[in-house]
Amino acid sequence: MKHQAILSYDYHLWANNKFFGHLKELPDEIYSQEIESVFPSIAETLSHIYVTDTIWLGVILEDNFDQVRASGVKAAEATKGKNLEDLEDMFKELSERYKAFFNSEDDFDRPMVLEHPHYGRLETQLSNLVQQVVNHGTYHRGNLTAMIRQLGHPSVPTDYILYLYDKNAKN
Repeated sequence: MKHQAILSYDYHLWANNKFFGHLKELPDEIYSQEIESVFPSIAETLSHIYVTDTIWLGVILEDNFDQVRASGVKAAEATKGKNLEDLEDMFKELSERYKAFFNSEDDFDRPMVLEHPHYGRLETQLSNLVQQVVNHGTYHRGNLTAMIRQLGHPSVPTDYILYLYDKNAKN
């Protein structure tokens, strides 16, 4: 049976894919349309999720702080000017990197120690870091929902329970 951390990450992918699918059904211009919100556009919000997922993968892989920071800068540069389909492809490639790590990991409850120059030292478990990735995505998909509605369009529901229903229907 899959560890709960992997099941949670599967939900994260499902919810991201729901948003990409929904955004493709909406007028193209809303993707980069400026809006007064937490982020200046839907594109910027998706970029933020991607960059943060990239950073957390580095943390999970136990890269050092400078490597993690550099990967975030590189990811931010890579997302600039990308259209929706290109960014979706980048998300898919990143999810494959996560899945490769998950397939090689046999202990999601193993201890991990994070060292951050501003926040200090944190002793935690790998599963908590995966949960951070999922929670961060959920938070910003809420921003996306508000932004899409503010632009005059319906959003797409991505509640966890809907993921469970969808998963159950496919089994």
